[in-house]
Amino acid sequence: MADLPPGKLELVRLRMAHLLEVGTGFRSGNPEDPRPGEPRPCYDPAITTLTERRWAKVAELAAMDRQEARLLGLDRVGYRTLIRWERGRERSGLIGCADDRWLRPGGRRPSIGPEIREAIFAVHAELQGRSRVGMATRTRLIHQYVRETYGPDLHVPSYNTLRQVWHEWFGPSGSRPRNLGAADLPVRSGHVLVDRPGQVVALDTTVLPVMVREGVFGEPVRAHLTLALDVFTHSLCAFRLTLVSDTAVDAAMLLRDVMLPLPMRPEWGPEMEWPYPGLPSALVAEFAGHPVAGLPFFSPETVTTDHGSVYRNHHLVEVERRLGCNILPARALRPPDKHAVERAFGAIRTLLFEHLPGYTGVDAADRGAAPEDEDVLTLEEMEHLVATWIVGIWQRRQLGEYAPAWDVGGSHSPNTLFAASFE
Repeated sequence: MADLPPGKLELVRLRMAHLLEVGTGFRSGNPEDPRPGEPRPCYDPAITTLTERRWAKVAELAAMDRQEARLLGLDRVGYRTLIRWERGRERSGLIGCADDRWLRPGGRRPSIGPEIREAIFAVHAELQGRSRVGMATRTRLIHQYVRETYGPDLHVPSYNTLRQVWHEWFGPSGSRPRNLGAADLPVRSGHVLVDRPGQVVALDTTVLPVMVREGVFGEPVRAHLTLALDVFTHSLCAFRLTLVSDTAVDAAMLLRDVMLPLPMRPEWGPEMEWPYPGLPSALVAEFAGHPVAGLPFFSPETVTTDHGSVYRNHHLVEVERRLGCNILPARALRPPDKHAVERAFGAIRTLLFEHLPGYTGVDAADRGAAPEDEDVLTLEEMEHLVATWIVGIWQRRQLGEYAPAWDVGGSHSPNTLFAASFE
């Protein structure tokens, strides 16, 4: 019964009630529990035969409104259909009244005997540690196993049958072998419960999907974007744009930017200033020596990165230790360990970068005809644009599914979460 889709169980019970009325004259099947008016004259077992009751039920269902009968699964019910339902009920009980189209395929294939099943599972086990191969190679290995184990007389199903069975039993096998082994990797560190700003800061780098110029007369080139994201508030605490791949010094300077307040820029208005209650803007400006923009700053307690050479550099590791940071590298082949910063890259791409000239797409397949021929921004202009967008848009944007557990239905942004941490 668990294989039935939602809503189909009531239709099966309705069919069962009609069959019981045909067999016993009562919709419940129990003469001790009759409904008003039961048994009806055309279904009374005392005065009618089983054949007469079946033909009466066919006429009753044929007289129903066609749309209603179709919704109830009672359209096109003939004499032989009632017999088939009754045999299914006798054989399988209530589920025997269900339409075969409502159930998932049973997976029984007469051509897949115990020997072929053994060969398929043996080949599957052998291929677990090998590089990925196509279905044609798997089929040849199955044939080879059968010949070597049972001789040449045992019939092996066709390629299409083996392909369908492999897909049903083991899935489409479209994943990379390197990723298939991720579930078997040992777990060295448990889950980290993040409950305050600065507790975990995730760092990551990606290629900027927008062409930029080094100067006004420079040629359009690709740059790299490095982000520092606070996992609790989802604030983009700092970022760096570099024309070449980032280095350990760039990552160390990014941590420095996380710990220092962001100065206000001449083009920014009062709406971009420090907005957080509990820490007056005048006090923050006096501490910093300049007006401060509305972007959190703090000393990170834990830094999470991937296993790139930049983040494993001894210089950056020493900087993190000098700052008192715990180093929590993401586990290999476990993207959820730093999914927040990965999602941030995707959100920035769709919300900002896709609207800029020189956008190159996600990869080479999405690349336009000539994005470098567009009127692209300089690196300085791009840095100013990203900073303005982060302070003015990202920090005020509603988080949606990232709402805190203590107020799931509330409307929160990175700014409001950081402000709530002062209470």
